[in-house]
Amino acid sequence: MTHASTTEPTSTTTARAIPERPALPLIGHALDIPSGADGLVHLMNEVKELGPVFRIRAFGSETVVVGGLDLVAELSDETRFRKNVHGDLVEIREIAGDGLFTAFHHEPNWQKAHDILMPAFSLGAMRGYHATMLDVARSLIAKWDRAAGADPVDVPEDMTRLTFDTIGLCGFGYDFESFRRDEAHPFVDAMSRALAFTQTKGESIPGTEVFRWKQAEQFRKDAALMTELVDEVIRQRRASGDTGTDDLLGRMLHTRDARTGEPLDDVNIRNQVITFLIAGHETTSGALSFALYYLTKHPEVLARAQAEVDALWGDADAPAPEYGDIGKLTYIRQVLNESLRLWPTAPAFAVEPIEDTVIGGTYPVRQGESLLVLTPALHRDPAWGENVELFDPDRFTAEREAARPVHLFKPFGSGERACIGRQFALHEATLLLGLLVHRYRLLDHTDYRLTIKQSLTIKPDAFTLKLARRTSGERR
Repeated sequence: MTHASTTEPTSTTTARAIPERPALPLIGHALDIPSGADGLVHLMNEVKELGPVFRIRAFGSETVVVGGLDLVAELSDETRFRKNVHGDLVEIREIAGDGLFTAFHHEPNWQKAHDILMPAFSLGAMRGYHATMLDVARSLIAKWDRAAGADPVDVPEDMTRLTFDTIGLCGFGYDFESFRRDEAHPFVDAMSRALAFTQTKGESIPGTEVFRWKQAEQFRKDAALMTELVDEVIRQRRASGDTGTDDLLGRMLHTRDARTGEPLDDVNIRNQVITFLIAGHETTSGALSFALYYLTKHPEVLARAQAEVDALWGDADAPAPEYGDIGKLTYIRQVLNESLRLWPTAPAFAVEPIEDTVIGGTYPVRQGESLLVLTPALHRDPAWGENVELFDPDRFTAEREAARPVHLFKPFGSGERACIGRQFALHEATLLLGLLVHRYRLLDHTDYRLTIKQSLTIKPDAFTLKLARRTSGERR
């Protein structure tokens, strides 16, 4: 195979091949890329070494990886590029079908569901979810109160319980009761295994599936469990006779699409519920876990965050934040944004050219080719200034945000296919983080070193904290 640097320009223009490492026949670069989170870090390093764009090949499939601001800004032009349902997402279609996240462009249900569901994420709708979010937050706080001064808490696991119950109650009026059980809810276990299986499948050598028949059988069982549970949620709602449209499920069951006059069909409703249960909790729980990690490691940031909530809620032992309070927690939100900058919990999104084109004025790309934007690399672009690895929530002051290029921060994807629930996630996470720093001192009892676990989304692995209740004196 020709190495990129020896390729002659294709014409008198500046077109030249996208850089890539020397590759083995058939295997390509597969042996060079570690699995899981190590693979993510490897690709981030490749962005630094090979430049903002490079090609990787593995077993006959190719992906162009993009990590620089100028190219990402160009790929954000929706007249030239659209979402690409890349290999990992194709695998997730086994569970989520043509849900919002995994639908192909030619599938009519994406536009239908998007139009029906958009109002469920308006600011007015957020006001309606606030009380439920607060109830779930109090379930977590009750659990942490019991542990305070005694046992460590498993941060990612408890954040998963919180975000899972929140999307279940706010979205579908269904209580998974995660804080009333010792083990994770069976849906969460099934989903975690299923996502890990799809990731492994995507990283493995074609033809080796025969050796993973046990895992494949487990995947089928897990998919069936998830489907049955969601069908039961829908059955219960239908049986209740409720025809309201106050939540996601109500909208999907009782709203007709304005363009076609048709409601969503039952299979698509199931696919959307599964999509929201996965996407609506995995990423938010990771974001909260990373934020708590950085607060633990940066006492000066934690002190500022505590000063902000103390000024708002005083010494109230159990404040009852109103909807309007969350918008006042501007520093807490900066902490969340800076955590999402360093470790965006959905660490990549892909686009494809609508027709053959040239990117960066130099590199030809083909219609439908997968161009993978590596978000943690974009979020470390030199345009962020000095010390891109340093955790600094002041990067997200209103003034600095206004002065920054618009395409430099993309933790929720890009364009019309960006995350529909981003306001929901940010409201939920800001509320919870505010309550936790108001109530507890966070004790880094293991001197935790950040290790990242990846099953399509990323989160800190094996991160535990000890807690101490803050006193009145500390809140002054």
